[in-house]
Amino acid sequence: MVETGAALRTVAHNVRTARTRAGLSLEELGRRAQVSKGALVALEKAQGNPNLATLVRLADTLGVSVSALMQGPPEGRVRVVAADAVAPLWTGEHGGEARLMLTTSGPAPVEVWRWRLEPDEEYPSHPHQAGVVETVSVTSGRMTLVVDGTEHTVEAGQTATFDGDTPHTYRGSGTGTCHLIMTVHLPPGPTGTT
Repeated sequence: MVETGAALRTVAHNVRTARTRAGLSLEELGRRAQVSKGALVALEKAQGNPNLATLVRLADTLGVSVSALMQGPPEGRVRVVAADAVAPLWTGEHGGEARLMLTTSGPAPVEVWRWRLEPDEEYPSHPHQAGVVETVSVTSGRMTLVVDGTEHTVEAGQTATFDGDTPHTYRGSGTGTCHLIMTVHLPPGPTGTT
């Protein structure tokens, strides 16, 4: 979730800018993203507190990355981001978390995420826009990746990739904590970056 006032103001500005650039009214963005108009009005006034699912739906609908909604202008040619400097966007009921570390720039941006999943903890994701490809690399532990209803075990040292335009779930499995790096490859397009 977006937690600080400054972060919320940045999200509010970026959502409003992307919505205006896309030529969408609050009603139309809400309909397409399945977010209430009231929640969008509050968000654009920096009064909301959107969760990860809401940010993903808005980003997909607006054709931008999640981090394009969350980040201010780039600070230089090289960015180094420490995991503890980034607030989790998702926190599981057993202590797992997901942190969006950064998004690359260019015509086809890539989001880089750090995830921690505890055994039997899961995060279900709705389908993303067509052309999104996700990759998960397990660095320790084991997870179950469910894509379009089919389960796939991914263990430490293994990487899996799939088209993200279908329902998918990340679930910790085994007896210990699962750590993974996830990348989300966004399709090229004129609105793919901000």
